[in-house]
Amino acid sequence: MSKSFIRSSSIVSAMTFISRILGLVRDFVIARLFGANELTDAFLVAFRIPNFFRRLFAEGAFSQAFLPILAETRANESDKEVQLVINHIATKLLSVLMIITLIAVILAPLVIFIFAWGFYFKSDSSQFYLTSDMLRITFPYLLLISLTALSGSILNTYDNFTVPAFTPVLLNIALILSAIYLSQFLNNPIMALAWGVLIGGILQLAFQIPFLRKIKKLPKLQFGHHKTLDTLRKRMLPALFGVSVSQINLLVDTMIASTLIAGSVSWLYYSDRLLELPLALIGIALATVALAKLSNYHALKDTENFIKTINKALFIAMILGFPACLGLVLYSKELIITLFQYGEFNISSAIKTSYSLQAYGSGLMAFIAIKIFAPIFLSRGDTKTPVKAGVVAMISNIILNLILVQFFGHIGLAAATSISALLNASILYFYLIKQSIFKFDAALYKMLIKVIFAVIIMSLYILIFDSNIEAYFDSTIIERCAFLIKSIVISASIYFLSLYILGLRLKDL
Repeated sequence: MSKSFIRSSSIVSAMTFISRILGLVRDFVIARLFGANELTDAFLVAFRIPNFFRRLFAEGAFSQAFLPILAETRANESDKEVQLVINHIATKLLSVLMIITLIAVILAPLVIFIFAWGFYFKSDSSQFYLTSDMLRITFPYLLLISLTALSGSILNTYDNFTVPAFTPVLLNIALILSAIYLSQFLNNPIMALAWGVLIGGILQLAFQIPFLRKIKKLPKLQFGHHKTLDTLRKRMLPALFGVSVSQINLLVDTMIASTLIAGSVSWLYYSDRLLELPLALIGIALATVALAKLSNYHALKDTENFIKTINKALFIAMILGFPACLGLVLYSKELIITLFQYGEFNISSAIKTSYSLQAYGSGLMAFIAIKIFAPIFLSRGDTKTPVKAGVVAMISNIILNLILVQFFGHIGLAAATSISALLNASILYFYLIKQSIFKFDAALYKMLIKVIFAVIIMSLYILIFDSNIEAYFDSTIIERCAFLIKSIVISASIYFLSLYILGLRLKDL
């Protein structure tokens, strides 16, 4: 189990790393060509809305409700029944999403008013209508990426983690090429980004079809009723809220940010994008593999490997997550200036983005913990518990948003999201203990103490010997990258050397 879990996690992390690096290149291109202003705010809102629903219908509640059902069916039923389940669920998903997409495209201005009302009340209404036009192009991405996620869940169930993890690369490539080339042929160049989203969605879905054919699990239209649809609905409806609380919180941030000064949505977006890099490499990669493994072990009633999988995920999360968290906070200015402060993206935008990155980065370990804790419940068919935690977290986020935004602007929105994530993770762990599912053992606590000591040593080095932000301001991109890479390599080396001195060995993993 251990080698299989680490190998699968490593594959997902490697593919995700490629995708996220291209994602940073994408954001670099967008920042350089378009900056952080009313136009980029408009695109980011038009992109975030289908992305929000994508997290619900795709990587979020749907996948985490569907995958355990598929695992159970595969473990206990015939291959013909597995195909039948796939067909019915795929047909129902397609039908629902076609209706939602059609409504959103027709009523795009109303959707924008709901999710970014601040644009509507500004003296210049052009931003509001531009966002509405772009939403009509970007929203069908929801349909395409949800079917892609369905395909990915099927492949994960059959132990193919590489293809689904690589697929997001295609969206980044589509956006990069659209920003650079397609924008030259449009009256309003920013519209190229909306078309890039749609093209990327088509490529992602088309890419997975040959691999589904290879395992003979390509979904087919199958109308009518099947008992698994009731099970999916029962598990998915509460999970729509509970599992995707962090996305709901980000959307609430966007709603309130739309009422702030121009650029606020963009500053939050770019800082969130940097948060997503370690979160994807650590939290999402572990969660993707863990859900598949935990669902299979639960279906087989293999309690020993069920617990071992959770322990393994938490060991890796702690060792990699804590230094990443401190790195985002302590190197926030260096990261933003190096990656984005070029062309239309000025130094003022870079500094403001770095402040929200500090606030988001502080909550990285909480975000990772949620990614690990929630699948434990979902693999057991329990969607109610994540909802309980999610309700409290979302309400606290809204309250904190309204309070902190008054004093700290967009930084307060990021801070509120991190605090609510910490609350969410704490409640999930409380229920894991209460339901006698899992609790930290002595080995995990021992590892946690070692990690904290190593992180403190790394932080002292950064604060005392590596705080020279002025060197970045007038440097070229090559020089900035060299400065940043040197800092990351040295601080990471100090961290892992400290862990080694404290007794951590590879065999411990």
